[in-house]
Amino acid sequence: MFVFNSRKTEYKDKIRAIATNERVKLRITVPRSLSCNGAQLCVTKDSEDSVYYSMFWAGMCGEDREYWELHFSAESSGLYWYHFELNTPWGKHFIKNTGDGIGDITIYGSDFQQTVYDKDFTVPDWLKGGIIYQIFPDRFYNSGTPKKNVRDSRELRKWGEMPYWDRTQMGDIWNNDYFGGDLKGIEEKLPYLADLSVSCIYLNPIFEANSNHRYDTADYEKIDPLLGTQEDFESLCKKAKEYGIRIIIDGVFSHTGVDSRYFNMYSNYDSVGAYNSKESPYYNWYKFTDYPDKYLSWWGIKLLPEIIEENEDYREYMCSKEGILRRWIRAGASGWRLDVADELPDIFLDDVRKAVKEESKDALILGEVWEDATNKTSYGKRRRYLLGKQLDTVMNYPFSDAILNFIKFKNAYAFQSDIMSVVENYPKCVLDLLMNHIGTHDTERAITRLVGEDPEGHDRLWQYEHNTLGAYEYHLGVSMLKHASLLQFTLPGVPSVYYGDEIGMQGMKDPFNRECMEWEKQNTELLKWYKRLGEIRRGCSAFKDGDFRFIFCTHKAVAYIRENEKNAVITAINLDDETVAIDLESGFENCYTLLGNTPVNGRLYLEPYRYSLLTINK
Repeated sequence: MFVFNSRKTEYKDKIRAIATNERVKLRITVPRSLSCNGAQLCVTKDSEDSVYYSMFWAGMCGEDREYWELHFSAESSGLYWYHFELNTPWGKHFIKNTGDGIGDITIYGSDFQQTVYDKDFTVPDWLKGGIIYQIFPDRFYNSGTPKKNVRDSRELRKWGEMPYWDRTQMGDIWNNDYFGGDLKGIEEKLPYLADLSVSCIYLNPIFEANSNHRYDTADYEKIDPLLGTQEDFESLCKKAKEYGIRIIIDGVFSHTGVDSRYFNMYSNYDSVGAYNSKESPYYNWYKFTDYPDKYLSWWGIKLLPEIIEENEDYREYMCSKEGILRRWIRAGASGWRLDVADELPDIFLDDVRKAVKEESKDALILGEVWEDATNKTSYGKRRRYLLGKQLDTVMNYPFSDAILNFIKFKNAYAFQSDIMSVVENYPKCVLDLLMNHIGTHDTERAITRLVGEDPEGHDRLWQYEHNTLGAYEYHLGVSMLKHASLLQFTLPGVPSVYYGDEIGMQGMKDPFNRECMEWEKQNTELLKWYKRLGEIRRGCSAFKDGDFRFIFCTHKAVAYIRENEKNAVITAINLDDETVAIDLESGFENCYTLLGNTPVNGRLYLEPYRYSLLTINK
């Protein structure tokens, strides 16, 4: 028995963030030997003084422990940090977090976190229970449609060749090789995505830019000519909705390219850019230190001059009624993914939410934040992304790391702790929408990360030489990827599949993780597996908004349940070399087996490296 455990309902009746004015019950179990004559909850809101709340004695817990409890609520949103203090004949004792939410009597632990969000915080429902599919537009599918107004300097490659990775291949011009993937190509492949039960396509940048990744925006008002036209985008969005699929697009607002209508270093645009004149309408957008050749740039990359997002003219251009954010929602986008959201100041994020939600309450605002987004600190202060007035949700890197590390290193306790940390800290409405990826354009492909060598600290030559897995490693990787995706598709949030992972594509970091989609070379075993996972998600309402809790955890095996008023689903996986037996909860005696092993007499037996997915309807 614990003194306190913030991740068990016996001690905290809501294991999640709470809304303003919502009460959470906190209970501690104090040893009688301490002769406790008083208990207090000490709460400290960020940057404010501590406040003490008296707890009341609530009876005995067995013969040698006693309950002290209270209800806590907060009138304003923010992060609240708490611990407990006991009055005893031997002085004051402290109950603090010793790790994994466990409270013990100690002076060395830390305070517990309680997130409090605005009670009026709402998020779009359409993505709950769905599946995201991420597309790097240049590499997904080339429709063969003739491209117009494309610069002669762009090097068009043959589909399926290895992207250029060596400086000599590129003639010192980085990211200038293109394979011609386009919006019409994505539209042609909508039936393929529908077969995967995809409900949302996330597109990496599609606006005019002068690199193949297009994170160096040249014109926010135009689709890149290699991808098509605004009409093509509108057609894609319209056709996708016929399949029940929505489109969200990448917004790169922390910087532009030097080769853009706004900066215009090379005078390639018919505009007066900030680099051309201090009288430019864009001059005040940038951070010049010695005009015109010295300016602040994103992560020191001179091709990407930083934007002053606080600038009123810039915010007007992006967030006004006729601004960029609203314009592309009117054109058919169902939301925005904000690149490097943690580098965007609060005043800009506040304006983004106002603009997007006024244009469409259903539009999604998804932020790129690599850490726990509830307690992230940047710009020298605590950020408030998920308190109700900025983002709807974020890319879930903590889950990504937890899943891949568990499958690779088999530490179930670490997996459980990492998952519960997010469940405990995030608002439930945000948790249901988390973008649960296990691979993106910024990381190695999932199968490579699971069984390949670690590319950290190695150059592109080394990565090229280690980019292809051997036959045994690849076969093992397919099995491990099935395990990882099973977790990805059943944990709280929305699974996000990086194009090609579902057919077993492999690759180290950029550009090896951005090869052309292998339409003629597919791992049919994996593709069938991903289609089945999609069918299961679509058929189980618990994956939309169900509560979550672990029901079993040993060193190398876990089981957890997702449950709402209609449906309950148990996911179990054993990575041990020995069989494990899991006693199922009441109600699962006559469950239906969706995947893997079937229970016997209320007990599930999992042989080494086996899994099971069980469901009941209520």
